[in-house]
Amino acid sequence: MPPRAQAESQIESLRQQIRHHEHRYYVLDDPEVSDAEYDRLVNELKALEAAHPELITPDSPTQRVGGQPREGFVKVAHSSLMLSLDNAYSEDELRDWDRRVRDLAGRDDIAYVCELKLDGLSMAIRYEAGELARAITRGDGSVGEEVTANVRTVRSVPLSISAAQLKQAGLPPNFEVRGEILMPRASFERLNEERERNELPRFANPRNAAAGGVRQLDPSLTAERRLDYFAYALTLEGRTYFDRHWQTLDALEAAGFKVNPKRKLAHSLDEVWEFIQQWEDKRDALPYEIDGIVIKVDRTALQLELGFTGKAPRWAIAYKYAARAGITRVINIEVNVGRTGKLTPTAELEPVFIGGTTVSRATLHNLDEIERLGLLIGDWVVVERGGDVIPKVSRVITEGEIDGKKYLRGTVPFVMPEHCPECGGHIVRAEGEVAHFCVNTSCPAKLRESLLFFSSRYVMNIDGMGEAIVVQLIKDGLLKSVADMYSLKHDQLATLMLDAQKEGGTKRRLGEKTAQRIMDEIEASKQRPLERVILALGIRMVGERTAQFLAEHFGSMDDLMAASAEQLQEVDEVGPRIATSIVNYFAEPRNRELVERLRAAELQFTGQKKQKGTKLSGLTFVLTGTLVQYTRDEAKKLIEDAGGKVSGSVSKKTNYVVAGTEAGSKLDKAKELGVAVIGEEELREMLG
Repeated sequence: MPPRAQAESQIESLRQQIRHHEHRYYVLDDPEVSDAEYDRLVNELKALEAAHPELITPDSPTQRVGGQPREGFVKVAHSSLMLSLDNAYSEDELRDWDRRVRDLAGRDDIAYVCELKLDGLSMAIRYEAGELARAITRGDGSVGEEVTANVRTVRSVPLSISAAQLKQAGLPPNFEVRGEILMPRASFERLNEERERNELPRFANPRNAAAGGVRQLDPSLTAERRLDYFAYALTLEGRTYFDRHWQTLDALEAAGFKVNPKRKLAHSLDEVWEFIQQWEDKRDALPYEIDGIVIKVDRTALQLELGFTGKAPRWAIAYKYAARAGITRVINIEVNVGRTGKLTPTAELEPVFIGGTTVSRATLHNLDEIERLGLLIGDWVVVERGGDVIPKVSRVITEGEIDGKKYLRGTVPFVMPEHCPECGGHIVRAEGEVAHFCVNTSCPAKLRESLLFFSSRYVMNIDGMGEAIVVQLIKDGLLKSVADMYSLKHDQLATLMLDAQKEGGTKRRLGEKTAQRIMDEIEASKQRPLERVILALGIRMVGERTAQFLAEHFGSMDDLMAASAEQLQEVDEVGPRIATSIVNYFAEPRNRELVERLRAAELQFTGQKKQKGTKLSGLTFVLTGTLVQYTRDEAKKLIEDAGGKVSGSVSKKTNYVVAGTEAGSKLDKAKELGVAVIGEEELREMLG
C-alpha cells in the first residue's frame, strides 16, 4: 500500500482524469478513451479510496452518478434516478458480486435475469393514457434532455398502445419505459458510405452516431439515422410494477415494445457464466453492437432490499467483454497542459484500425504510466479499445516477433520537459506526487482551461464560448481572468478574427449575430444559482455536489467566505480536507479579488438556505422491505429533512428499522441486536 501522501496524490490525479473523461463522454458525446480504460481508472480509484477511506470526498467520481445533460433541448427531471452499473471483467469478480448479493439478502436461492448489454444511448419514454408523451435522455442520471420529437421517428418505439394491449400486458395507462436507443450495424455502414460520398468524415462507431442522431435539432435528420430501440425496464411513479423483472420484460413485449429475445432466467451463477460465454463467441454475428452482459436480480422486492450505492444498484452488474486490440507503433509523445497546470503526455500512433475505428492517439496519463509500461518512442505497442475514440496502450511488445513479423524496440526515451510547452514556465513535481505541473500562474493554457471550465454547460453555461473563441480572446488580451467575460463588449466579439484552418489558414470574422448570441449567454449566466457560482470558482475538491451542499447550508457567498474550517465541517459530506481547501482558497487575496469582481458583475451571491427540521435529530434509521406509502428515496428525504440520518446497514447505533413487506436480513439483524422495529404508520407519526 502506498504511503498516505502518495495515495492522496494518486487519488487526486485519478479524479481529474475521470472527471475529464466523464465530461467528454456524457456531455460532449466525444469520448477520448475506451470503456475498458475508463473503467480501469474508476476501479483503481475505488481501490485506493477503499484503502484510504479518510480520503473519500463527496465530489469524487465514485460518489456520483455520473456526468451532466447536454444543452440544446429542454431539461426534464427523471421520475427516479437512471443509474449506471458497476462492472465485472472476470469470472472471479462476478462470483464476488454474487456472493455479496447472497450475503446481503441472507439467502442463496436467488434467480438472475441475463440480458445483452447493448452499446447505445439510454432513454426513458413516458406514456400517458397509452400515448407517447415524452422521451428523455439519461443526462446526468437525475435530469435529462427532452428529445420526444426525435424519438418519435424511431420506428420500433410505439406511438400509442391500445387499451386492449395494456390490459393484456397488465400495464396501467400511465407509465415509463426505459431502454436503449442504438444504431444497427447495417444502418451504421450505410450512414458512413453516404458520408464518404459527400466527402464527410466517417463516424467512429454506432454509439456515437446514435447519440448524435438523437440530439439533432431537425427530427428528419434523426429519421435518416434509422435508429432502433430495445425496452428493458418499467417504472410507475418511480416504482417497479411487477414482482419479477422477467415479468416486466414479458409485459413490455406484450404491450408492443421491442424487447431483446436473447435473454435468460438463470438460477445459479454457473448458468449466468454459461450465457456470458455463449454470447462472447456469437457477439459478432449480431446485427448490433454489444459490449457485455447485464445481470439483474429477478425479484423486485429483493432489488429494493439490496438498494443502491451512491452510483449504482447493488442488485445488478454488467459483465464487460475484453476490449478488442491491435498492434501499432508510437511515433511521438506530446504533452498537453490542463486547467490546473497538470501536464498530460499523449502518444501519437501510426493509424491502426481496431473494432471499426481508426486509432491515432492514446492518453498516457503521466510519467509513472510511461515508466510502468517501459515505453520508448518508436516502440510497437498493443492498443485496446472498447468502442471509443482514444484507447489504451496496454503493453509494449518486447518479444521481438509475433505471427512471423519482427517488432524492433524503440530507441528514444521520453523525457518530461523542464519547461511548460505552452508558456515556457518552470515545471515541478512535488515529492510523492504522480503528476507534473506548470507553476506559472499566468500560463495561457491554465487560463484557457479555466475559462472553458467556467463557461461549460454544467458550470455557468455560456453557450458559444468555445475553445477557438476563448483562445483568440486570450491572444488579443481581452480575457486575463474569468471575470473579464463580464467586461466584454459586443463590438469586441463581432470584430474578433478567428483562424480557419480548413480555409488554408485564412481568418474569419465572428460576426454580429454570433456576437450577440454570446453576449446574451453571458448575460443569462448572471442568473445561474449560487451553487453554480461556487463551483465556477474552481476550488480544489469542491465539485457539483459539495457546491450544492455549501450553498444550501450557508445561503450566501459572504457567509461561505467567512466560515471557519470547523463551521465548514458542519456541512453535509464536508470533511477536514475539503474544509481546509475552502479556507485556503478564500485566504488568497487574488481569489478574493476575483470574487469581488464577480459580485460587481451581478452574479448570484445569495441562495435558498435549506432549513432542516429537528423532530428526528440525532436518530438513525434503516429502511428495509417494500414500502407502500413512500418510495425509498421519498422516505429517506423525509427523515433527513426532519434532522434524522438514514443508514444502509443495521448496527448497535441504529435507533429504528422501518420494515415494509418482504423485509429480509436487516429485520433479522435488528431483532438480533434489539433495535426497535417500526412500520410506515409509526414513521408517519414521528414525522408529524
